[in-house]
Amino acid sequence: MRKSLTGVLSLAVLIGTVGAAGASAGAATAAEPAAKLSSGAVAGSEASNEDIKDRILAIPGMSLIEEKPYAGYRYFVLEYTQPVDHRRPSKGTFQQRLTLLHKDVSRPTVFFTSGYHVSTNPSRSEPTQIVDGNQVSLEYRFFTPSRPAPADWSKLDIWQAASDQHRVFTALKKIYDKKWLATGGSKGGMTATYFERFYPKDMDGVVAYVAPNDVVDNEDSAYDRFFRNVGTQECRDKLAGVQREALIRRAPLQKKYKELVAEQGWTFNTIGSLDRAYEATVMDYGWAFWQYSLLADCADIPADAKKATDDDIWNTVDAISGFSAYADQGLERYTPYYYQAGTQLGSPDIKQPWLAKLSRYGYQPPRNFVPRSIPMTFDRGAMRDIDRWVKHNARQMMYVNGENDPWSAEPFRLGRGARDSAVYTVPGGNHGAKVSGLPEAQKAKATAAILRWAGVAPAAVEADPAKAKPLAKFDTRLDRRNGEVERDEAMLRP
Repeated sequence: MRKSLTGVLSLAVLIGTVGAAGASAGAATAAEPAAKLSSGAVAGSEASNEDIKDRILAIPGMSLIEEKPYAGYRYFVLEYTQPVDHRRPSKGTFQQRLTLLHKDVSRPTVFFTSGYHVSTNPSRSEPTQIVDGNQVSLEYRFFTPSRPAPADWSKLDIWQAASDQHRVFTALKKIYDKKWLATGGSKGGMTATYFERFYPKDMDGVVAYVAPNDVVDNEDSAYDRFFRNVGTQECRDKLAGVQREALIRRAPLQKKYKELVAEQGWTFNTIGSLDRAYEATVMDYGWAFWQYSLLADCADIPADAKKATDDDIWNTVDAISGFSAYADQGLERYTPYYYQAGTQLGSPDIKQPWLAKLSRYGYQPPRNFVPRSIPMTFDRGAMRDIDRWVKHNARQMMYVNGENDPWSAEPFRLGRGARDSAVYTVPGGNHGAKVSGLPEAQKAKATAAILRWAGVAPAAVEADPAKAKPLAKFDTRLDRRNGEVERDEAMLRP
Protein backbone atom coordinates (compact mmCIF):
# COMPACT_ATOMS: atom_id res chain seq x y z
CA MET A 1 0.00 0.00 0.00
CA ARG A 2 1.22 3.51 -0.75
CA LYS A 3 1.53 5.60 2.35
CA SER A 4 -1.31 8.08 2.85
CA LEU A 5 -0.36 11.58 1.82
CA THR A 6 -0.72 14.69 3.87
CA GLY A 7 -2.71 17.42 2.17
CA VAL A 8 -5.99 17.23 0.35
CA LEU A 9 -4.50 18.30 -2.97
CA SER A 10 -1.90 15.53 -3.00
CA LEU A 11 -4.50 12.91 -2.16
CA ALA A 12 -6.86 14.19 -4.83
CA VAL A 13 -4.12 13.86 -7.46
CA LEU A 14 -3.38 10.34 -6.26
CA ILE A 15 -6.85 8.83 -6.10
CA GLY A 16 -9.11 11.33 -7.86
CA THR A 17 -11.88 13.60 -6.70
CA VAL A 18 -13.24 12.58 -3.33
CA GLY A 19 -16.99 12.42 -2.71
CA ALA A 20 -18.69 13.16 0.57
CA ALA A 21 -18.87 10.32 3.06
CA GLY A 22 -22.30 9.17 4.19
CA ALA A 23 -23.35 7.76 7.50
CA SER A 24 -24.66 4.46 6.17
CA ALA A 25 -23.71 1.91 3.54
CA GLY A 26 -26.71 2.80 1.43
CA ALA A 27 -26.12 6.53 1.56
CA ALA A 28 -22.33 6.78 1.59
CA THR A 29 -20.67 8.12 -1.54
CA ALA A 30 -17.34 6.75 -2.72
CA ALA A 31 -14.42 8.81 -3.95
CA GLU A 32 -14.85 9.44 -7.67
CA PRO A 33 -11.85 10.14 -9.92
CA ALA A 34 -12.20 12.60 -12.76
CA ALA A 35 -10.88 10.94 -15.92
CA LYS A 36 -9.21 13.24 -18.44
CA LEU A 37 -8.49 12.68 -22.11
CA SER A 38 -4.96 12.71 -23.41
CA SER A 39 -4.03 16.04 -24.97
CA GLY A 40 -5.06 16.30 -28.59
CA ALA A 41 -7.55 13.43 -28.37
CA VAL A 42 -9.93 13.49 -31.31
CA ALA A 43 -13.59 12.60 -31.02
CA GLY A 44 -14.72 9.49 -32.83
CA SER A 45 -14.15 5.75 -32.59
CA GLU A 46 -11.11 5.48 -34.89
CA ALA A 47 -9.10 8.26 -33.23
CA SER A 48 -10.05 7.06 -29.75
CA ASN A 49 -8.83 3.56 -30.50
CA GLU A 50 -5.49 4.85 -31.77
CA ASP A 51 -4.60 6.50 -28.47
CA ILE A 52 -6.66 4.36 -26.10
CA LYS A 53 -3.70 3.46 -23.90
CA ASP A 54 -2.82 7.12 -23.44
CA ARG A 55 -6.40 7.96 -22.58
CA ILE A 56 -6.61 5.17 -20.00
CA LEU A 57 -3.30 6.07 -18.39
CA ALA A 58 -4.36 9.73 -18.20
CA ILE A 59 -6.87 8.68 -15.51
CA PRO A 60 -5.45 9.78 -12.14
CA GLY A 61 -4.28 6.75 -10.19
CA MET A 62 -4.24 4.38 -13.21
CA SER A 63 -0.98 2.65 -14.15
CA LEU A 64 0.00 -0.02 -16.67
CA ILE A 65 1.44 -3.38 -15.62
CA GLU A 66 1.61 -4.84 -19.11
CA GLU A 67 -0.12 -4.99 -22.49
CA LYS A 68 -0.68 -8.36 -24.14
CA PRO A 69 -1.53 -8.85 -27.80
CA TYR A 70 -4.74 -10.57 -28.90
CA ALA A 71 -6.22 -10.47 -32.40
CA GLY A 72 -9.14 -8.05 -32.69
CA TYR A 73 -8.51 -6.47 -29.27
CA ARG A 74 -6.04 -4.59 -27.15
CA TYR A 75 -5.56 -6.15 -23.73
CA PHE A 76 -4.20 -4.24 -20.76
CA VAL A 77 -3.30 -5.38 -17.26
CA LEU A 78 -3.61 -2.34 -15.00
CA GLU A 79 -3.49 -1.10 -11.42
CA TYR A 80 -5.77 1.55 -9.97
CA THR A 81 -5.25 3.43 -6.73
CA GLN A 82 -8.20 2.96 -4.38
CA PRO A 83 -8.97 4.22 -0.87
CA VAL A 84 -8.78 1.51 1.76
CA ASP A 85 -11.92 3.03 3.26
CA HIS A 86 -14.29 4.82 0.88
CA ARG A 87 -15.91 6.62 3.81
CA ARG A 88 -12.54 8.01 4.92
CA PRO A 89 -10.43 8.17 1.74
CA SER A 90 -7.70 10.22 3.40
CA LYS A 91 -6.79 7.25 5.61
CA GLY A 92 -4.69 5.39 3.06
CA THR A 93 -4.78 3.71 -0.33
CA PHE A 94 -3.96 0.41 -2.01
CA GLN A 95 -3.38 -0.77 -5.57
CA GLN A 96 -6.23 -2.74 -7.10
CA ARG A 97 -5.53 -4.89 -10.14
CA LEU A 98 -7.83 -4.88 -13.16
CA THR A 99 -7.73 -5.83 -16.80
CA LEU A 100 -9.26 -4.23 -19.87
CA LEU A 101 -10.16 -6.12 -23.03
CA HIS A 102 -10.58 -3.23 -25.44
CA LYS A 103 -12.68 -3.68 -28.57
CA ASP A 104 -13.82 -0.20 -29.52
CA VAL A 105 -15.11 2.82 -27.60
CA SER A 106 -18.19 2.73 -29.83
CA ARG A 107 -19.13 -0.66 -28.34
CA PRO A 108 -20.85 -1.34 -24.98
CA THR A 109 -18.74 -2.37 -22.01
CA VAL A 110 -19.18 -5.31 -19.65
CA PHE A 111 -17.94 -4.97 -16.08
CA PHE A 112 -16.91 -8.44 -14.91
CA THR A 113 -15.68 -9.75 -11.59
CA SER A 114 -15.23 -13.29 -10.33
CA GLY A 115 -15.39 -12.01 -6.77
CA TYR A 116 -11.89 -13.41 -6.31
CA HIS A 117 -8.58 -12.90 -8.12
CA VAL A 118 -8.44 -11.53 -11.64
CA SER A 119 -6.87 -13.55 -14.43
CA THR A 120 -4.19 -11.69 -16.36
CA ASN A 121 -4.87 -13.68 -19.53
CA PRO A 122 -7.48 -12.44 -22.04
CA SER A 123 -10.96 -13.92 -21.68
CA ARG A 124 -14.59 -12.93 -22.31
CA SER A 125 -17.62 -13.38 -20.13
CA GLU A 126 -20.72 -14.59 -21.96
CA PRO A 127 -22.38 -11.12 -22.02
CA THR A 128 -19.20 -9.70 -23.60
CA GLN A 129 -19.46 -12.23 -26.41
CA ILE A 130 -23.19 -11.61 -26.79
CA VAL A 131 -22.84 -7.82 -27.17
CA ASP A 132 -19.42 -7.94 -28.90
CA GLY A 133 -18.11 -5.38 -26.46
CA ASN A 134 -15.27 -4.26 -24.25
CA GLN A 135 -14.67 -5.92 -20.90
CA VAL A 136 -13.30 -4.51 -17.65
CA SER A 137 -12.38 -7.21 -15.10
CA LEU A 138 -11.70 -6.17 -11.52
CA GLU A 139 -9.91 -8.11 -8.80
CA TYR A 140 -11.86 -8.19 -5.55
CA ARG A 141 -10.30 -6.21 -2.71
CA PHE A 142 -8.08 -8.14 -0.27
CA PHE A 143 -7.28 -10.88 -2.80
CA THR A 144 -3.56 -10.63 -3.38
CA PRO A 145 -1.99 -8.56 -4.76
CA SER A 146 -4.98 -6.20 -4.33
CA ARG A 147 -4.67 -6.16 -0.55
CA PRO A 148 -3.91 -3.13 1.65
CA ALA A 149 -0.82 -3.44 3.82
CA PRO A 150 -1.30 -3.63 6.70
CA ALA A 151 -4.67 -5.26 6.12
CA ASP A 152 -7.55 -3.84 8.15
CA TRP A 153 -10.03 -6.67 7.61
CA SER A 154 -12.94 -4.59 8.84
CA LYS A 155 -12.69 -2.76 5.49
CA LEU A 156 -13.52 -5.94 3.58
CA ASP A 157 -17.28 -5.78 3.10
CA ILE A 158 -19.75 -5.73 0.25
CA TRP A 159 -20.26 -1.95 0.30
CA GLN A 160 -16.55 -1.18 0.17
CA ALA A 161 -16.17 -3.61 -2.75
CA ALA A 162 -19.14 -2.07 -4.58
CA SER A 163 -17.55 1.33 -4.07
CA ASP A 164 -14.34 0.03 -5.68
CA GLN A 165 -16.39 -0.86 -8.75
CA HIS A 166 -18.18 2.48 -8.69
CA ARG A 167 -14.89 4.40 -8.81
CA VAL A 168 -13.51 2.27 -11.63
CA PHE A 169 -16.73 2.70 -13.60
CA THR A 170 -16.81 6.46 -12.99
CA ALA A 171 -13.23 6.78 -14.22
CA LEU A 172 -13.65 4.68 -17.36
CA LYS A 173 -17.15 5.91 -18.30
CA LYS A 174 -15.53 9.12 -19.56
CA ILE A 175 -13.85 7.00 -22.25
CA TYR A 176 -16.32 4.14 -22.68
CA ASP A 177 -19.50 6.19 -22.80
CA LYS A 178 -21.88 3.62 -24.30
CA LYS A 179 -24.02 1.21 -22.26
CA TRP A 180 -22.52 -0.82 -19.41
CA LEU A 181 -23.55 -4.22 -18.05
CA ALA A 182 -22.34 -5.83 -14.83
CA THR A 183 -21.76 -9.58 -14.74
CA GLY A 184 -20.06 -12.37 -12.88
CA GLY A 185 -20.54 -15.99 -11.94
CA SER A 186 -21.04 -17.36 -8.45
CA LYS A 187 -19.43 -14.92 -5.99
CA GLY A 188 -19.02 -12.68 -9.03
CA GLY A 189 -22.77 -12.81 -9.60
CA MET A 190 -23.29 -11.88 -5.97
CA THR A 191 -20.80 -9.03 -6.41
CA ALA A 192 -22.64 -7.72 -9.49
CA THR A 193 -25.88 -7.79 -7.49
CA TYR A 194 -24.40 -5.89 -4.55
CA PHE A 195 -22.91 -3.30 -6.92
CA GLU A 196 -26.37 -2.74 -8.40
CA ARG A 197 -27.94 -2.48 -4.97
CA PHE A 198 -25.55 0.22 -3.72
CA TYR A 199 -25.04 2.07 -7.05
CA PRO A 200 -28.22 1.42 -9.05
CA LYS A 201 -27.62 4.29 -11.46
CA ASP A 202 -24.26 3.02 -12.75
CA MET A 203 -25.13 -0.04 -14.85
CA ASP A 204 -27.66 -0.46 -17.65
CA GLY A 205 -28.20 -4.14 -16.82
CA VAL A 206 -26.96 -7.01 -14.67
CA VAL A 207 -26.41 -10.63 -15.71
CA ALA A 208 -25.63 -12.73 -12.63
CA TYR A 209 -24.78 -16.41 -13.01
CA VAL A 210 -25.26 -19.11 -10.31
CA ALA A 211 -25.31 -16.50 -7.54
CA PRO A 212 -26.17 -17.84 -4.06
CA ASN A 213 -28.50 -15.82 -1.86
CA ASP A 214 -28.11 -17.00 1.74
CA VAL A 215 -30.64 -14.69 3.39
CA VAL A 216 -30.76 -16.40 6.79
CA ASP A 217 -27.39 -17.96 7.52
CA ASN A 218 -28.51 -20.49 10.13
CA GLU A 219 -31.44 -21.81 8.06
CA ASP A 220 -30.05 -24.16 5.41
CA SER A 221 -32.84 -26.67 4.87
CA ALA A 222 -32.95 -25.75 1.16
CA TYR A 223 -29.54 -27.36 0.73
CA ASP A 224 -30.64 -30.51 2.56
CA ARG A 225 -33.67 -30.77 0.26
CA PHE A 226 -31.40 -30.29 -2.74
CA PHE A 227 -29.11 -33.17 -1.78
CA ARG A 228 -32.06 -35.48 -1.13
CA ASN A 229 -33.33 -34.99 -4.68
CA VAL A 230 -30.50 -33.98 -7.01
CA GLY A 231 -29.69 -36.29 -9.92
CA THR A 232 -30.66 -39.91 -9.42
CA GLN A 233 -30.84 -42.18 -6.36
CA GLU A 234 -28.14 -44.38 -7.91
CA CYS A 235 -25.73 -41.47 -8.25
CA ARG A 236 -26.47 -40.14 -4.77
CA ASP A 237 -25.86 -43.59 -3.30
CA LYS A 238 -22.53 -43.93 -5.08
CA LEU A 239 -21.31 -40.57 -3.78
CA ALA A 240 -22.45 -41.33 -0.24
CA GLY A 241 -20.76 -44.72 -0.39
CA VAL A 242 -17.42 -43.15 -1.29
CA GLN A 243 -17.72 -40.67 1.57
CA ARG A 244 -18.53 -43.42 4.07
CA GLU A 245 -15.59 -45.54 2.98
CA ALA A 246 -13.24 -42.55 3.10
CA LEU A 247 -14.13 -42.01 6.76
CA ILE A 248 -14.20 -45.71 7.63
CA ARG A 249 -10.72 -46.07 6.10
CA ARG A 250 -9.48 -42.91 7.78
CA ALA A 251 -6.28 -44.55 9.10
CA PRO A 252 -4.87 -46.04 5.87
CA LEU A 253 -5.93 -43.08 3.74
CA GLN A 254 -4.49 -40.58 6.20
CA LYS A 255 -1.19 -42.43 5.87
CA LYS A 256 -1.25 -41.51 2.18
CA TYR A 257 -2.26 -37.98 3.14
CA LYS A 258 0.68 -37.61 5.53
CA GLU A 259 3.06 -38.74 2.81
CA LEU A 260 1.64 -36.14 0.44
CA VAL A 261 1.79 -33.45 3.14
CA ALA A 262 5.45 -34.21 3.83
CA GLU A 263 6.23 -34.15 0.12
CA GLN A 264 4.45 -30.83 -0.45
CA GLY A 265 5.41 -29.14 2.82
CA TRP A 266 1.81 -28.42 3.78
CA THR A 267 0.79 -27.26 7.25
CA PHE A 268 -2.54 -27.09 9.13
CA ASN A 269 -2.22 -24.22 11.58
CA THR A 270 -5.48 -22.53 10.55
CA ILE A 271 -7.85 -25.51 10.56
CA GLY A 272 -6.02 -27.09 13.51
CA SER A 273 -4.96 -30.57 12.39
CA LEU A 274 -4.46 -32.91 9.47
CA ASP A 275 -7.43 -34.94 10.71
CA ARG A 276 -9.76 -31.93 10.53
CA ALA A 277 -8.52 -31.10 7.03
CA TYR A 278 -8.96 -34.70 5.89
CA GLU A 279 -12.53 -34.91 7.14
CA ALA A 280 -13.48 -31.50 5.72
CA THR A 281 -12.29 -32.67 2.29
CA VAL A 282 -14.37 -35.85 2.52
CA MET A 283 -17.44 -33.98 3.75
CA ASP A 284 -17.23 -31.74 0.66
CA TYR A 285 -17.13 -34.63 -1.80
CA GLY A 286 -20.82 -34.75 -2.75
CA TRP A 287 -21.14 -30.99 -2.91
CA ALA A 288 -18.05 -30.66 -5.09
CA PHE A 289 -19.28 -33.37 -7.47
CA TRP A 290 -22.55 -31.60 -8.22
CA GLN A 291 -20.87 -28.19 -8.37
CA TYR A 292 -18.36 -29.21 -11.03
CA SER A 293 -19.77 -32.30 -12.72
CA LEU A 294 -22.81 -33.43 -14.68
CA LEU A 295 -25.05 -36.40 -13.98
CA ALA A 296 -23.32 -38.35 -16.76
CA ASP A 297 -20.03 -38.06 -14.84
CA CYS A 298 -21.45 -40.31 -12.13
CA ALA A 299 -20.35 -43.20 -14.33
CA ASP A 300 -16.78 -42.44 -13.20
CA ILE A 301 -17.60 -42.87 -9.49
CA PRO A 302 -16.82 -46.32 -7.99
CA ALA A 303 -19.99 -48.37 -8.31
CA ASP A 304 -19.45 -50.30 -5.08
CA ALA A 305 -17.32 -48.27 -2.68
CA LYS A 306 -17.03 -51.14 -0.19
CA LYS A 307 -15.22 -53.24 -2.82
CA ALA A 308 -13.08 -50.35 -4.09
CA THR A 309 -9.37 -50.23 -3.26
CA ASP A 310 -7.89 -47.58 -1.00
CA ASP A 311 -6.33 -46.02 -4.08
CA ASP A 312 -9.70 -45.88 -5.81
CA ILE A 313 -11.28 -44.05 -2.84
CA TRP A 314 -8.31 -41.72 -2.46
CA ASN A 315 -8.15 -40.85 -6.16
CA THR A 316 -11.84 -40.00 -6.58
CA VAL A 317 -11.92 -37.83 -3.43
CA ASP A 318 -8.72 -36.05 -4.44
CA ALA A 319 -9.92 -35.49 -8.00
CA ILE A 320 -13.28 -34.05 -6.96
CA SER A 321 -12.65 -32.41 -3.56
CA GLY A 322 -8.88 -31.92 -3.59
CA PHE A 323 -6.78 -32.79 -0.53
CA SER A 324 -4.88 -29.50 -0.78
CA ALA A 325 -7.97 -27.39 -0.07
CA TYR A 326 -7.74 -27.18 3.72
CA ALA A 327 -3.99 -27.00 4.17
CA ASP A 328 -2.76 -23.54 5.13
CA GLN A 329 -1.33 -23.20 1.65
CA GLY A 330 -4.74 -23.88 0.09
CA LEU A 331 -6.74 -21.76 2.52
CA GLU A 332 -4.51 -18.67 2.46
CA ARG A 333 -5.36 -17.85 -1.14
CA TYR A 334 -9.05 -17.69 -0.21
CA THR A 335 -8.90 -16.11 3.24
CA PRO A 336 -10.87 -13.06 1.97
CA TYR A 337 -13.74 -15.30 0.82
CA TYR A 338 -13.95 -17.27 4.05
CA TYR A 339 -13.78 -14.00 5.99
CA GLN A 340 -16.75 -12.63 4.05
CA ALA A 341 -18.66 -15.90 4.36
CA GLY A 342 -18.28 -15.64 8.12
CA THR A 343 -19.10 -11.94 8.40
CA GLN A 344 -21.76 -11.12 5.76
CA LEU A 345 -22.33 -13.64 2.95
CA GLY A 346 -23.25 -16.66 5.03
CA SER A 347 -22.30 -20.26 4.29
CA PRO A 348 -24.07 -23.63 4.01
CA ASP A 349 -24.27 -26.04 6.94
CA ILE A 350 -25.63 -29.20 5.38
CA LYS A 351 -26.72 -32.36 7.14
CA GLN A 352 -25.29 -35.64 5.84
CA PRO A 353 -27.03 -38.29 7.96
CA TRP A 354 -25.18 -41.15 6.25
CA LEU A 355 -21.98 -39.77 7.86
CA ALA A 356 -23.40 -38.91 11.27
CA LYS A 357 -21.67 -41.72 13.18
CA LEU A 358 -18.42 -41.38 11.26
CA SER A 359 -17.86 -37.62 11.38
CA ARG A 360 -15.88 -36.16 14.26
CA TYR A 361 -16.28 -32.44 13.49
CA GLY A 362 -19.44 -32.00 11.43
CA TYR A 363 -19.68 -29.48 8.64
CA GLN A 364 -17.09 -26.93 9.68
CA PRO A 365 -17.90 -23.18 9.61
CA PRO A 366 -15.88 -20.39 7.89
CA ARG A 367 -14.37 -19.36 11.22
CA ASN A 368 -12.28 -22.58 11.10
CA PHE A 369 -10.74 -21.53 7.78
CA VAL A 370 -9.59 -18.03 8.76
CA PRO A 371 -6.55 -17.40 10.99
CA ARG A 372 -7.63 -16.63 14.56
CA SER A 373 -5.60 -13.43 14.45
CA ILE A 374 -8.32 -11.99 12.18
CA PRO A 375 -11.45 -11.06 14.18
CA MET A 376 -14.86 -11.96 12.69
CA THR A 377 -18.37 -10.84 13.65
CA PHE A 378 -21.40 -11.86 11.60
CA ASP A 379 -23.76 -9.18 10.26
CA ARG A 380 -27.22 -10.78 10.08
CA GLY A 381 -28.75 -7.81 8.27
CA ALA A 382 -26.47 -7.62 5.23
CA MET A 383 -28.01 -10.36 3.07
CA ARG A 384 -31.56 -9.58 4.21
CA ASP A 385 -31.08 -6.05 2.92
CA ILE A 386 -29.80 -7.31 -0.44
CA ASP A 387 -32.62 -9.86 -0.80
CA ARG A 388 -35.28 -7.28 0.04
CA TRP A 389 -33.81 -4.75 -2.39
CA VAL A 390 -33.65 -7.21 -5.30
CA LYS A 391 -37.25 -8.32 -4.77
CA HIS A 392 -38.60 -4.78 -4.74
CA ASN A 393 -36.16 -2.81 -6.90
CA ALA A 394 -34.61 -5.06 -9.56
CA ARG A 395 -34.47 -3.29 -12.91
CA GLN A 396 -32.98 -5.04 -15.95
CA MET A 397 -31.45 -7.81 -13.84
CA MET A 398 -31.07 -11.42 -14.98
CA TYR A 399 -30.21 -14.49 -12.91
CA VAL A 400 -29.08 -17.73 -14.55
CA ASN A 401 -28.92 -20.80 -12.31
CA GLY A 402 -28.04 -24.48 -12.74
CA GLU A 403 -30.66 -27.09 -11.86
CA ASN A 404 -28.07 -29.45 -10.37
CA ASP A 405 -25.81 -26.80 -8.86
CA PRO A 406 -25.82 -26.82 -5.03
CA TRP A 407 -25.27 -23.06 -4.94
CA SER A 408 -28.54 -22.56 -6.82
CA ALA A 409 -30.50 -24.17 -3.96
CA GLU A 410 -30.85 -20.73 -2.34
CA PRO A 411 -31.26 -18.41 -5.36
CA PHE A 412 -32.26 -14.81 -5.80
CA ARG A 413 -35.97 -14.39 -6.38
CA LEU A 414 -37.85 -11.48 -7.92
CA GLY A 415 -40.81 -9.81 -6.23
CA ARG A 416 -43.64 -7.63 -7.47
CA GLY A 417 -41.39 -4.59 -7.53
CA ALA A 418 -39.03 -6.08 -10.14
CA ARG A 419 -39.17 -4.68 -13.66
CA ASP A 420 -37.74 -6.05 -16.93
CA SER A 421 -35.92 -8.77 -14.97
CA ALA A 422 -35.89 -12.57 -15.04
CA VAL A 423 -34.64 -15.75 -13.37
CA TYR A 424 -33.67 -18.70 -15.58
CA THR A 425 -32.60 -22.25 -14.74
CA VAL A 426 -30.43 -24.40 -17.02
CA PRO A 427 -31.84 -27.97 -17.04
CA GLY A 428 -29.26 -30.34 -15.54
CA GLY A 429 -26.85 -27.42 -15.28
CA ASN A 430 -23.97 -27.23 -12.83
CA HIS A 431 -22.01 -24.26 -11.47
CA GLY A 432 -20.95 -23.35 -15.00
CA ALA A 433 -24.52 -22.73 -16.22
CA LYS A 434 -24.77 -20.14 -19.00
CA VAL A 435 -27.48 -18.55 -21.13
CA SER A 436 -26.21 -20.78 -23.94
CA GLY A 437 -27.44 -23.84 -21.99
CA LEU A 438 -31.05 -22.68 -21.71
CA PRO A 439 -33.82 -24.18 -23.86
CA GLU A 440 -33.93 -22.45 -27.25
CA ALA A 441 -36.87 -20.14 -26.58
CA GLN A 442 -35.48 -18.99 -23.22
CA LYS A 443 -31.97 -18.63 -24.64
CA ALA A 444 -33.23 -16.33 -27.39
CA LYS A 445 -35.32 -14.29 -24.95
CA ALA A 446 -32.41 -13.87 -22.52
CA THR A 447 -29.98 -13.03 -25.32
CA ALA A 448 -32.41 -10.45 -26.72
CA ALA A 449 -32.70 -8.79 -23.30
CA ILE A 450 -28.92 -8.56 -22.93
CA LEU A 451 -28.60 -7.04 -26.40
CA ARG A 452 -31.39 -4.58 -25.67
CA TRP A 453 -29.94 -3.52 -22.31
CA ALA A 454 -26.57 -2.96 -24.00
CA GLY A 455 -28.20 -0.84 -26.72
CA VAL A 456 -27.01 -3.07 -29.57
CA ALA A 457 -30.07 -5.19 -30.41
CA PRO A 458 -30.37 -5.43 -34.22
CA ALA A 459 -33.66 -4.26 -35.71
CA ALA A 460 -34.59 -7.85 -36.53
CA VAL A 461 -34.18 -8.80 -32.85
CA GLU A 462 -36.16 -5.77 -31.70
CA ALA A 463 -38.98 -6.97 -33.93
CA ASP A 464 -38.63 -10.65 -33.02
CA PRO A 465 -36.57 -11.62 -29.93
CA ALA A 466 -36.59 -15.25 -31.08
CA LYS A 467 -33.94 -14.25 -33.65
CA ALA A 468 -31.44 -13.11 -31.01
CA LYS A 469 -27.93 -14.54 -31.21
CA PRO A 470 -24.52 -13.43 -29.85
CA LEU A 471 -22.97 -10.73 -32.00
CA ALA A 472 -19.44 -12.15 -31.68
CA LYS A 473 -18.43 -15.63 -32.77
CA PHE A 474 -17.43 -18.14 -30.10
CA ASP A 475 -13.66 -18.11 -29.53
CA THR A 476 -12.24 -21.25 -27.92
CA ARG A 477 -9.42 -19.27 -26.29
CA LEU A 478 -11.56 -16.42 -24.95
CA ASP A 479 -14.89 -18.06 -24.12
CA ARG A 480 -16.15 -20.88 -21.91
CA ARG A 481 -18.89 -23.21 -22.99
CA ASN A 482 -21.99 -23.90 -20.95
CA GLY A 483 -21.09 -26.20 -18.05
CA GLU A 484 -17.39 -25.32 -17.93
CA VAL A 485 -16.37 -24.33 -14.41
CA GLU A 486 -13.23 -22.70 -13.04
CA ARG A 487 -11.80 -25.57 -11.02
CA ASP A 488 -9.45 -23.06 -9.38
CA GLU A 489 -12.34 -21.99 -7.16
CA ALA A 490 -12.50 -25.09 -4.97
CA MET A 491 -15.67 -26.61 -3.54
CA LEU A 492 -17.69 -24.65 -1.04
CA ARG A 493 -16.50 -21.44 -2.60
CA PRO A 494 -19.24 -19.98 -4.80
